[in-house]
Amino acid sequence: MAELTPDKHEGEELKKVSEMYEDWFLDYASYVILERAIPAIEDGLKPVQRRIMHSMKEMEDGRYNKVANIVGNTMKYHPHGDAAISDALVQLGQKNLLIDTQGNWGNIFTGDGSAAARYIEARLTKFGQEVVFNPKTTHWQPSYDGRNREPINLPVKFPLLLAQGVEGIAVGLSTKILPHNFNELIDASIAYLRNKKFILYPDFQTGGLIDITDYNDGERGGRVRIRAKISQIDKNTLQITEIPFGTNTSSLIDSIIKANDKGKIKVKHIEDNTAQHVEINIDLHANVSPDKTIDALYAFTQCEVSASPNACVIVNNKPEFLSVTDILKINTDNTVALLKRELEIELDELENQWHYSSLERIFIENRIYRDIEEEETWEGVIKAIDEGLKPHISHLKRPVVEEDIVRLTEIRIKRISKFDLDKAQQYIESLEEKIEKVKANLAELIPFAISYYKKLKEKYGKDKPRLTEIRRFENIDAAKVAAANVKFYGNLKEGFIGTSLRKDEFLFECSDIDDIIIFRKDGVMMVTKVDDKTFVGKNIIHCAVWKKKDKRTIYNLIYRFGKTGPYYQKRFNVTSVIRDKEYSVTKDAKNSEIFYFSANPNGEAEVVQVLLKANSRIKKLRFDIDFADLDVKGRSAKGNLVTKNHVKKIEMKEEGVSTLAPRKIWFDSTIRRLNAEERGELLGTFKGGDKILTINTKGEAELHAPDLSNRFDDEYLVIEKWQPKKPISCIYYHSERDRYYVKRFMLEDLANPQVFYDLEDSSSFIEMVSTDYLPVVEIIFKKVKGQQRDPETIELEEFISVKGISALGNQLTTYPVKEINILDPLPYKEEEKVDFSDDDHEFFEREAKQPSLFGDDEEE
Repeated sequence: MAELTPDKHEGEELKKVSEMYEDWFLDYASYVILERAIPAIEDGLKPVQRRIMHSMKEMEDGRYNKVANIVGNTMKYHPHGDAAISDALVQLGQKNLLIDTQGNWGNIFTGDGSAAARYIEARLTKFGQEVVFNPKTTHWQPSYDGRNREPINLPVKFPLLLAQGVEGIAVGLSTKILPHNFNELIDASIAYLRNKKFILYPDFQTGGLIDITDYNDGERGGRVRIRAKISQIDKNTLQITEIPFGTNTSSLIDSIIKANDKGKIKVKHIEDNTAQHVEINIDLHANVSPDKTIDALYAFTQCEVSASPNACVIVNNKPEFLSVTDILKINTDNTVALLKRELEIELDELENQWHYSSLERIFIENRIYRDIEEEETWEGVIKAIDEGLKPHISHLKRPVVEEDIVRLTEIRIKRISKFDLDKAQQYIESLEEKIEKVKANLAELIPFAISYYKKLKEKYGKDKPRLTEIRRFENIDAAKVAAANVKFYGNLKEGFIGTSLRKDEFLFECSDIDDIIIFRKDGVMMVTKVDDKTFVGKNIIHCAVWKKKDKRTIYNLIYRFGKTGPYYQKRFNVTSVIRDKEYSVTKDAKNSEIFYFSANPNGEAEVVQVLLKANSRIKKLRFDIDFADLDVKGRSAKGNLVTKNHVKKIEMKEEGVSTLAPRKIWFDSTIRRLNAEERGELLGTFKGGDKILTINTKGEAELHAPDLSNRFDDEYLVIEKWQPKKPISCIYYHSERDRYYVKRFMLEDLANPQVFYDLEDSSSFIEMVSTDYLPVVEIIFKKVKGQQRDPETIELEEFISVKGISALGNQLTTYPVKEINILDPLPYKEEEKVDFSDDDHEFFEREAKQPSLFGDDEEE
């Protein structure tokens, strides 16, 4: 008996794990990548999807089939069980492109699943049958059990992969291709065939908004941000009508509830009315800003999500990472190749038909069938026909083979007896026309492919508009939009602040992600995060929420420099700091002390009275200081000298007004938000009380405070700074009266929308709105009975006076109107106000008391 080594046991063999990993694991990984998770570039389908489509084509008879039957038939080709097939079939059906569904197939908006496979039905769409299948151009392979054959790839003549999108996770890699718009894909393919540039962006069935700034053509490393479409119904109600891709109403509402529970947002009630379309109503508390809540929904809930595309596909039996542009080009080239192959097959079939029809005509017309009457053997029959044909076949395009002669022998006597020479010749000529047409298409293959794409778009693209709006998103500062969800307390004398100090003084409400700024009596400033309990130093004189880059909050203070030094005054803001670092606002002198401090959110500058300690050498013990006389400087500035004498007390004498310059505000149309960073169109310079005017297509004018947090998501005819004395002009079409009307009106300073056009008839519409003082329009008239009326120019200020906002207005014209053009307004100069001095007023009063030189006539 052989001696056993310690590493071996009888009947066993030692094998290294590394070898097993290399052989078995890589085989498994390759199988998952190629046969399950990653789509092929040729048809854009995973194997299970391809087998489902092939199975449905096999069962196609124009009627709906039970999904359970489709799944059962597909199992002949897919060896992974009915659950995987059923799930893949439902996902294909929900994309509304290849499969016509009947029954409850689930809801992509709510996330509800489909009914059982035995209850729902499906069949191929006309589009699917037209662009996906052609057995003549399909390459086949045996199925897994060898009993059937299945397509290696389906001959898809459309960028299906980009239209449907796909997700898959394999071993060591994954794929995620976002869906794109049907019509935009066709337009891109046509542009590529014309050697023109094109660019593609995702489009989702769930709609919503998408920021494609970092899309990176769908390559790895790219990213898109997707948002729900949220609108404000009234001051206390928001409505979500479209949701981000990859979410559903259930998960969205859950995320809102969680954010509300954590205090990030404040929501009163959520109502989900989603059915065929998304409708989620969010009720807000009375004191909550709708605009700020919308931003908070984007910042803290699934109302905004991000997706990272990763276009991995199988090319030549290997996974490759491509861009969307690359995929479309490959798909388009593949479509052109398939169209060429179809034309070549059609040409071959037509030429064969022409060849055989020509032989049949020769055979019957020249009565060659009589030459075989005396032949007794099959070889003699073949030879007789061959000899009879030879004098008549010089014009044929290919030689006559035995197979052709055999077909002639199969012609029935009845057909020969009823043979019509003229009809036979007409048929041959029609075949020749078809052959020439096919040859022309092959010679002009690119124009033929472009025409093919145009027909697809015309036939199937009418009900496929873009659903997802492309827009650049603003960056939302979570700290600015988070709801005040915690109470903040402080023991200012001992220097402790935090949310857990409930026995101490309540200071304010804030968000748990806010920053807190504190000033101490010794002239030290610090910024720290909200926490349960933080020690920041004794003798706190100011504690508040701090916003980064806040230039409008101005701090006014008077401090003593050192223990016995002079007193200085200064104004400064704090725009940036290092968190938890102590800063001195008293020029770093030890033993300095703040004697007066105020924080002013709008740069207010008050007047204070300084009372000095009694001293025989000082004549004036009281004097006033107006902070408006000081410039706003940096926090490290020393400031201006107040006095070198000892100060007894400083008191507020007069509250201040804002000393900040009026604020310039711009409107960025790409993100539809206001800003002060010079992005977009300058709306004007705003000070207290100024408003922004918006006029929408519904005929509503609304005034808004120039708050940078306001949202302007609607489409506006007008958005500008409101000038109260400026009239608004509107021309609208009244469909019931078949007339254009014009009206001019003024707005009141109200918070609610002011309706100036309220015709419920959908055929009526607003033609133009102008906020010019002296607008001018040109009317182009229609031809009536061959007569063309000359264009008419109308100055609206002379045409109609300013009336009430609800007035109907005046008819613009009684003649049929073709179009109305807005011309440049007339120049307008506001009346100059004359300011009279006191001497002028005294002069006018004296003159009024003098008797009139013309007697006491009645005043005109």
